[in-house]
Amino acid sequence: MAELSIFVDESGSDDLREPYYLLTLVFHNQDASVRESIGLYEQSLIARDMPNIPFHATPLMTGHCEYEGLALETRSRLLNAFRVFVRHLPIRYKLFEFRMKEFGSKDDMSRAMRKRFVEFFFDNLSSFQAFDEIKIYYDGGQGSITDALHKAVDLVFFKSAVVYRSATASEYRLSQVADYICTLELAARKYRDHRLTPTYEKFFGGWQKFKKGPYKELLKLRME
Repeated sequence: MAELSIFVDESGSDDLREPYYLLTLVFHNQDASVRESIGLYEQSLIARDMPNIPFHATPLMTGHCEYEGLALETRSRLLNAFRVFVRHLPIRYKLFEFRMKEFGSKDDMSRAMRKRFVEFFFDNLSSFQAFDEIKIYYDGGQGSITDALHKAVDLVFFKSAVVYRSATASEYRLSQVADYICTLELAARKYRDHRLTPTYEKFFGGWQKFKKGPYKELLKLRME
């Protein structure tokens, strides 16, 4: 049975306080196994004497939560190791960007999300219909996303073909990948808007280094 997994993550908040809100859908055809890539990534951590911590970009860069006490050099090496891991995965992703100044309320944004989801799913309907089952993984952190995604999926697909899974970054490597993608896409916008913080500069350097390195690699996986 052909199965597609979709991992969802966001950067920003649906309280409209941030200038933009980024939402990422990571697509994985289950016929293309990621077990070998995950195994190689975990082996590389062991070989370099680095902790096998579920990837979470924000605390990694700030040194909080499970990364507390780890030196900046170690955290930078962990980020680079995960970058290599993502580069070789058989995945694609779709980015949705929303400018908060365009919305007067959370409901307005949720309706805009639903519209964008529906348009994307219909534009790629034949590709999605090639799968017998679609599994959507999301932690339910933002109610506007959950509502918009469910309504869009129910409109486009047969309900019997879609399964929803509650997912946290600690459970699924591809949920961690979605987090990584959101972080790099957010960084690209911070460079663009000249809003880069010292924390981002420590890990990514200047715009040219970021653009020609990790961001260039990432864009090869992005669906337009």
